[in-house]
Amino acid sequence: MRVGIIGGGSIARLFLEHIRRGDLGDVKVVAVAGQSAASRGKALAQEFGCVFVTDLGGLVAERPDVVIEAASHQAVREHAVSLLEKGIAVIVLSGGALCDDGLRSALEQAAIKSGALLYVPSGGIAGLDALKAACIAGVDAVTITVMKPPAAWKNIPFVGEQKVDLDRLTAAHVFYDGPARQGVPLFPQNVNIAAVLSMAGIGFDKTRLKVVADPAIKHNTHEIEIRGKTGNITIRLQNVPSPDNPKTAWLACYSALAALKLVKSPIRYGT
Repeated sequence: MRVGIIGGGSIARLFLEHIRRGDLGDVKVVAVAGQSAASRGKALAQEFGCVFVTDLGGLVAERPDVVIEAASHQAVREHAVSLLEKGIAVIVLSGGALCDDGLRSALEQAAIKSGALLYVPSGGIAGLDALKAACIAGVDAVTITVMKPPAAWKNIPFVGEQKVDLDRLTAAHVFYDGPARQGVPLFPQNVNIAAVLSMAGIGFDKTRLKVVADPAIKHNTHEIEIRGKTGNITIRLQNVPSPDNPKTAWLACYSALAALKLVKSPIRYGT
């Protein structure tokens, strides 16, 4: 399987390390894409002996079977539809971009027309299989609470507007509590999991999102509550933050690796 990667951060490095070791089988990274020659991806590509490209044409020219978006909401908007239209499978990690109904519809239609796979992994949460099953019977309410240490919320414009001194925070502080539709775009690097939960369940408008900075915790903690006809489900995850990026759960990084392993697998256990 020929793989392209958009992005040069910790998740891109994780893919390259595991693929080089042969952990994912017969997989080869054929290109790493970045916005410019100054992108982190260039140094990463050089380190692992990959081609580095700065545009979609260069990426497509390397003939990837699947492209992993591990960059940003903007990267999804700029490249995902075109890749799917060309018959190239896309694994979207910045799932929060898909709270834009128009973009999500364009991606879905491109995937349906070309037959290429559009895959948004679970990320740093669990229970999407149970949620999807429960939705067939009927789900009344879904809530996700995202709690992370203060360091995970630094350099986010919306957090800065709240005038909260994260370095001196002594108690839990709620940044947002409301529909996922309005909340997800405010935290583009932190709550992509709320988008995945919404798309797998009852939608962005009915899914409730609560975002919290808590100096008392060390792990990125996610609590999910589902209420419906099949019963009630409560899930709590305490995820170790990625060593290179406290905004991202280590589990989310490995969820992306698991997604790649499933792209062409004829065998699946669970969903």
